[in-house]
Amino acid sequence: MSGDLVIQLGQEALIVVLIVSAPMLGLGLAVGLAVSVFQATTSIQEQTLAFIPKIIAVFVAILIFGPWMLRIMVEFFSDIFIGLPARIG
Repeated sequence: MSGDLVIQLGQEALIVVLIVSAPMLGLGLAVGLAVSVFQATTSIQEQTLAFIPKIIAVFVAILIFGPWMLRIMVEFFSDIFIGLPARIG
């Protein structure tokens, strides 16, 4: 196994991680921004008000995008395990 193959597999893994985590991070960012605007508008500076909605948003994103994320990860790992002998080859 050459160093180029390891670097290529690492790059592919990082891309998959970014793609899979993007819906959760995006929804958490949007909810955090909305809560921050609400807090600035109403002058409420409660720290738990910003934390709890983000947790709920991430769980909702996992419920909504979970099957899609699982499919992406299964395809990635099956490509690695099936195609690894041909890559080493």
